Amino acid sequence: MDRTTIDLWVGIFVALGVAALLGLAMKVGNLTSSKIGPTYSVTAAFENVGSLKPHAPVKSAGVVVGRVDNIVFDSKHYAAIVTIKIDKRYAFPKDTFANIYTAGLLGEQYVGLEAGGEDDTLKNGDKISQTQDAIVLEKMISQFLFSKASESKADNKEADSKAEPSTKAANVKSAVKSTELGDPPF
Repeated sequence: MDRTTIDLWVGIFVALGVAALLGLAMKVGNLTSSKIGPTYSVTAAFENVGSLKPHAPVKSAGVVVGRVDNIVFDSKHYAAIVTIKIDKRYAFPKDTFANIYTAGLLGEQYVGLEAGGEDDTLKNGDKISQTQDAIVLEKMISQFLFSKASESKADNKEADSKAEPSTKAANVKSAVKSTELGDPPF
């Protein structure tokens, strides 16, 4: 093979590698998996959305039923307003719960919808009033450590309070012994 043929094949393989990396990046970023049809929009207010991002999946019973469309901050109520686009094939009751979950321990965050029991269904522009915020891993760890520190302080105080009477009793016993031996108690 001559030099130009080798250069051509190297260029083709490099182009295929770049295309594969681009396709993988789009798949990981959920940019290619929007197989939802016509949608209707609903909103939900959360105090903390964690690392939820637009285009994140909206799931119910593990099935993708929509996508997060937009996330804005409401400065009047100090909450994040999440706009969700749900496929029109799926009707949810008005008392549906919207929760923010994490896929795996450190995976992406998504909105999980848990249907209620009401007969009326959500319509375009409705608001989901029952929400649960994202669980922030750092906050959970700090709460756990704080509770452990509080427990150890309480255990130390309890051990000290139990030790005091026995220490006093030991001092009295030694004073009695020294008195019996004829030594002064002090």
